[in-house]
Amino acid sequence: MSQTSVGDETIALETVRDLVRWGASEFARQGLIFGHGTDNALDESFHLVLHALKLPADLPTLYLESRVTASERASVVELLRKRVETRQPAAYLIGEIQFCGLPFYVDERVLVPRSPIAELIEAQFEPWVTQTPTRILDLCTGSGCIGIACAAAIEDAEVDLVDIDAGALEVAQRNIDRHGLGDRVKAIRSDLFAGLGKRQYELIVSNPPYVPTAEWQALGREFHQEPKLALEAGSDGMDIVERILREAPKYLSAKGLLICEVGGSVPEFEARWPDIPVSWPDFERGGDGVFAISRADLVGWLKGR
Repeated sequence: MSQTSVGDETIALETVRDLVRWGASEFARQGLIFGHGTDNALDESFHLVLHALKLPADLPTLYLESRVTASERASVVELLRKRVETRQPAAYLIGEIQFCGLPFYVDERVLVPRSPIAELIEAQFEPWVTQTPTRILDLCTGSGCIGIACAAAIEDAEVDLVDIDAGALEVAQRNIDRHGLGDRVKAIRSDLFAGLGKRQYELIVSNPPYVPTAEWQALGREFHQEPKLALEAGSDGMDIVERILREAPKYLSAKGLLICEVGGSVPEFEARWPDIPVSWPDFERGGDGVFAISRADLVGWLKGR
C-alpha cells in the first residue's frame, strides 16, 4: 500500500461514511486480524475514523454523511495506513479503550482490555459472592482495568493491583489517577503473591497469562504487539494458573472467592485438573473460560491431591 496509490484513490472519499467503508475494505484486503475490542474490519475502521476526526463513538448516523475537509481526510488516511503497516490494535493507536463503561489508557506495555470478567463486575459478582467484598485483589493487573472497575462498581472496596512488570504498573497507576481512586486503589509490584505479606482478600480476580507456548507462536501479528509476558505461560498455558491455585488460599479470607480467566485454554485446564470443583459462569455478551472457586473448596481440593 504505497503512499502514492493511497493518496490517489482516497481523493474521491468525501464523507465520513466513505472513509469508514474504504478503511474496512483496505483492512480486509491487507488481511488484518481483529479481537482487541472489535471483531471485524468495519467496526475497527469506524472507531479509527471517528477518533481521527475527533468525533464521539456514539455519533448519530446522520453525521456519517458529513463531508470532510482535505486535511481531515489526510489525517484519517494516515491513521488507517498506520493500522495496516504496524499491525497495532486500534486501542494502541488511539491510546484508549472502554472497559465496564469506563475509559482506560493503554499502550504496548499492557494487554488490550477485553475480558468477559467485565460482566461479572457489573453484577458485583452475584451470585458468586454472598457478601459485598471490601478487600479485592486484581492479580496480573496489566492496565488495572479489572481492579479499577471493581472499585468503581463497589464503592467501599479497597483494591490492590498487582503485576510483576514495572511498565504495566505505570499504566495502571495512570488509570488509577485518571479515575481519582488513589485513596482506595493501590498498585503493587509483586511476582503474584510474593510481595503481599499478610494481606488477605475477600475476592481475588485474575486474568493471568494462559496461552500455551505453541499457540502463542502461531498468533497473528496483532497479538504479538501485546506483551508476551502477559500471554504465554508454558507448554499448556497453565504455569501461572497452577501457582495461583496453590498459593491463593493463604491470601483469601475464610469465605473468600477466587475468580480466574483461562480463556480458550479451558481444555488444558481441565486436562491438568479434571477433578477441581470450579464453576464456569455463563456470559450474556459472549466470552467464556472464567472459573470461580471458594477458598473452602480450593483448600479441600488441594488437601486431597
